[in-house]
Amino acid sequence: MNDDTSDRVNVTRRDITLFGISLIAGALACSPARAQSWPAKPVRLVVPFGAGSILDSMMRAMVNELGEALGQPFVIEARPGAGGSVGTASVARSPADGYTILVTGANHTISGAMYSNLPYHPITDFAPVASIASSGYALMVNSALPVNTVEEFIAYTREKKGLAYPSAGIGSNTHLAMALLVDMADLDMIHVPFKSTGDAITEVLSGRGHAMIGANVAIMPFLNDKRVRVLAVTTAERSRFMPEVPTIAESGLPGYEYDTWLALLAPAGTPRPIIDRINDAVGPILRNADVLERFTVLGIDPKPMTPEALGDVLKESSENMAKLVAMVGAKAN
Repeated sequence: MNDDTSDRVNVTRRDITLFGISLIAGALACSPARAQSWPAKPVRLVVPFGAGSILDSMMRAMVNELGEALGQPFVIEARPGAGGSVGTASVARSPADGYTILVTGANHTISGAMYSNLPYHPITDFAPVASIASSGYALMVNSALPVNTVEEFIAYTREKKGLAYPSAGIGSNTHLAMALLVDMADLDMIHVPFKSTGDAITEVLSGRGHAMIGANVAIMPFLNDKRVRVLAVTTAERSRFMPEVPTIAESGLPGYEYDTWLALLAPAGTPRPIIDRINDAVGPILRNADVLERFTVLGIDPKPMTPEALGDVLKESSENMAKLVAMVGAKAN
């Protein structure tokens, strides 16, 4: 009887094992099939900021081409709120089926560094899908300052302590990029946060603010404005949008570099074949002449890469932003 019981137990275990193997094989077999049939309906592109943001404008510059490449409409859905965390959390909670994609940038890892109680983890709750572009920034000063180079700006600011630099808010790229310069150059400046880059620019134009760093798209219209002077760009190399403007590193502060990434992420667990289909579609789109022309207007550079490379960018950005947020004391909780 014991032998019979043992045989029955062994058979049951074997059946369970075979059943488990068949389930795994079935899942593996259907993943390519699911990717082949995807997309069978429109795909949502969630932008966690309002209409008109750089992320929104970037996707509108290529959304039609993306839909044509993959055979279904891609619909942009703005879900602003709480510094981008409302829309981002909605994607983290969405099914990992390829029908909800997050459009995000460096703000994604900045929020992760600033807030410890986010309803999602910026790295583990998302799968990297496709890098779209990078955005550089530029240093602009009020023309009343008697400076024409970064070197002169640093010397003058060290002498005239307490000059103000406005930004688009605590923890914004405009804040962190300028705070990095202030720290590296050992300056004594006062940070004045506003609600938008436009407000910060108005402050510098009026002379109430003395200097600021803003995204290329925000600074380029003022290259010939006599109220301000654009001293340098923040990227490691000169910008194709302002080739006559030197980098901060070459004109007075060696080692300085600040730019941001713009990319697509999906909920963690999204099938890799679906991710690969999106990534494969994005590459040719970023070589499309019409799309490149639209990107030029936005002051952003196309930057395609593999999902693995984008994953490395996310991790590096998370580490760098954590250090920078801690350095400037911007951590909120």
